[in-house]
Amino acid sequence: MIFGNVKDLEDYNFLPEEIKRCFAYAKTHDLIGYEKGSHTIDGDDLFVNIVEYETTARENRFWEAHRNYLDLHLMLRGKEQIDLNFIDNMEQKEFVEKDDFLPLEGPENAHVVLTDKDFLICYPKDGHRTAIAAGDPVVIKKAIFKIKIK
Repeated sequence: MIFGNVKDLEDYNFLPEEIKRCFAYAKTHDLIGYEKGSHTIDGDDLFVNIVEYETTARENRFWEAHRNYLDLHLMLRGKEQIDLNFIDNMEQKEFVEKDDFLPLEGPENAHVVLTDKDFLICYPKDGHRTAIAAGDPVVIKKAIFKIKIK
């Protein structure tokens, strides 16, 4: 996992071109104005899901990981905590191929708090539990770029 802010992108030149492409797309498109839902960038290889929801208590949320796509969470508006742990530290449930969804159970090992223009890149070994309130619940808007692993 990689946690940062877009103002510091020059420090992330080591990132693969597919991830840099997401940041370039975000810079040239008004994502805050996008409707909720999935938006194609490059077919199944790269797309962005725009989500808007109210953060909540940790016990109301679920763990997940993915095998076929990397997630790049980019906060557009609001404040959200994301709990993290490596999937090898957790109980892995049955993988749902059509949704690229690996349900997990277990405790958090760490967490990050995303605010405006913060990002979190989650790789296949990175379990994550999103939508946790960092303080009082708030409605957030976030772009989640899905980058196909080749």
